[in-house]
Amino acid sequence: MGQVVVISTGGTIASRWQGSGFAADARGGDVLATAAVPEGVSVRVVDLMSVNSARLTTRDQLALLRTVHEVLADAAVDGIVVTHGTDTLEESAFLLDLHHDDPRPVVFTGAQLPLEAADGDGPRNLHDALLAAGSAELRGHGVLVAFDGRIHAARGTIKVQTLAADAFADPSGSPVADVKDGRIAVHGRPVRPAALPLPAAGEDLPRVDMVMHHCDGDPLLFNAAVEAGAQGIVLVATGAGNATPEVVAAVEAAIARGVLVALTTRVPSGPVAEIYTQGGAVDLAAAGAVLTGTLRAGQARIAVLSAALTAADTDARTRALRGLVGTPAAA
Repeated sequence: MGQVVVISTGGTIASRWQGSGFAADARGGDVLATAAVPEGVSVRVVDLMSVNSARLTTRDQLALLRTVHEVLADAAVDGIVVTHGTDTLEESAFLLDLHHDDPRPVVFTGAQLPLEAADGDGPRNLHDALLAAGSAELRGHGVLVAFDGRIHAARGTIKVQTLAADAFADPSGSPVADVKDGRIAVHGRPVRPAALPLPAAGEDLPRVDMVMHHCDGDPLLFNAAVEAGAQGIVLVATGAGNATPEVVAAVEAAIARGVLVALTTRVPSGPVAEIYTQGGAVDLAAAGAVLTGTLRAGQARIAVLSAALTAADTDARTRALRGLVGTPAAA
C-alpha cells in the first residue's frame, strides 16, 4: 500500500440535489471525505472536472487520459482512482486501457446513489477502488472498474443496471477480483493488446458515430453519418452481427470512401460471428467491416476512435482497429 491519487471527474458519486434533479457539483475532497481510506494508503486529490458523464466529450476523455499519464510520471505514486459518472464510465475506462502502458493500477469507480444519500454506495465503492489502486496484486492488470465489491477489467465491462448497485459487469466474462472483508482476492489477469501511444495534443478529432439496425432498418441513418463527415461508424447489428443487403451495400460504399466501419451487436453477451449471409456478418465482413468480438457499442466506438487517432490513412487505421479488437486481417 502507498500513495494513491484520486482524479475527480464528477458523476453521481459527486452529485447533489439541484431542485429538480441531481447533478455533479462536489469537489474530489468532498467525495473522498465520505469514504474510509484503507490502512497504509495516503491520498492526493486532483480535481479535473465535475460533470454528469453523459455530457463528456472526446476532448474531456483525452484530458483525463493525459492527466493519468502526467500523474504516473511521479514514481512515488502507486496507483490512481478515477471517480466518474456511470453513464459513460465504460467508454472512458476502455480508452485509458487502450493507452495504458504502466503496471500501476488505474481504477475507475462511481456510484448509483448521490453523494449525500444515507445508504449511498459511493463510500464503499471508493474504499474498494483505493484498496485496488494501492494493491501490488493488481499491478499489470491494466485499467480496472471497482463496483459493488467486484473488480472488473475495463475491456468488455459495461453498465448492465440503470439503478441497482451491481451496475457493472462483463456479460461475456468474469470479474478479475473480488473485495471482501477489506481484502482483494484476484481470480485472473486480463488479456490486453500492446498499448497505443498517447494521441497528439491539439489535433482535429475524428467524428465516430453509432447506428443500430432493427426491423425495417434501412441505410438512411448510416448514410447520414457518412454525409455528416464520420471517419468511423459502429454498426450495432442484430444477432451475431446481421443486417440487410442494403446495409451491406452502404457499408461497402462507406469503406470505399475511407470510413472505418466496426460491427458489433445489440445482443447483451457473446461475440459477433460470420454465420449468416444475405446481409449477415459474412457479407458485412466481406464488405470490409471489422468484427469487434465481445465489445459492445460504446467500447467498439472507443476502439474505432483510438484507431483513427493512431493513424492517418484508412489501411493503417483498419490494421490498428483489428489489433485492438483481436480480429485477424481478411485472407
